[in-house]
Amino acid sequence: MNMQDNLVQIIEQLNEKILLLEQQNAELDAKLKWYEEQFRLSRQKQFGPSSEKTDPEQLNLFNEAEDTANPEVKEPTLETITYKRRKKQVGQRAKMLEDLPVEVIEYRLPEDEQVCPCCQGKLHEMSTQIRQELKIIPAQVKVVKHIQYIYTCRQCEPEITKTPIIKAEMPNPILPGSLASPSMLAFIMDQKYTNSLPLYRQEQQFSRLGIGLSRQTMANWLLSAADPWLKVIYNRMHEELIKRDILHADETTLQVLREPGRSAQSKSYMWLYCYCHSKLAES
Repeated sequence: MNMQDNLVQIIEQLNEKILLLEQQNAELDAKLKWYEEQFRLSRQKQFGPSSEKTDPEQLNLFNEAEDTANPEVKEPTLETITYKRRKKQVGQRAKMLEDLPVEVIEYRLPEDEQVCPCCQGKLHEMSTQIRQELKIIPAQVKVVKHIQYIYTCRQCEPEITKTPIIKAEMPNPILPGSLASPSMLAFIMDQKYTNSLPLYRQEQQFSRLGIGLSRQTMANWLLSAADPWLKVIYNRMHEELIKRDILHADETTLQVLREPGRSAQSKSYMWLYCYCHSKLAES
């Protein structure tokens, strides 16, 4: 077989391969269009307006009287029914308000206006009309200035070389050298981890209150408070968990920035453990 025959055979093989690839490409293109249509229908079904089906009984809504009427049917006689009413229960509104503090504002007529417009006689209080509303007190930020008084003895000062100095007792700060208070830290943690409010939004919130508190400062506070204060709770929870025979666990992957000895692209893991009090879990 000469060179020309080899070339012809190679060309035929390439043509067959091209035809096969074109066929596969057409099949894949058809499948892609089918999946796109299914995805569109799924999105339409999930988020699009739902179709309203007409109940066949609704078609007779306007001619119901004509279809139902029967002149031969006698009208029913009147019947007297006696019944007992159930005692009215406490409504949801009253139940919602029962544990809230109440501020009462009374509106009375001035003494000189308590005069009848007809006979000019003295008016008396007949009844009252009560309207209730919920009042929201926005978060307030104030400075708590701790002033510790220091005492010494004037009599000992000129006579004794070492004069005793006594300080009044004052609670230690939660973070020495910081403006953070326990309530401030609790508020930031609750906003971030309970209400899912990021630190940059809290920074904007404090800015509207006139407080220039940066997200970096709040992040430093959270990290500084986690180890000495929350670690005690963490250790106690760990002690309770290891006492259980069965635990529920959930694994979440994440990236941790500036982790010692690891790059920012490294995959880290966070595990959540809990246990159930039910008898089924304990059996």
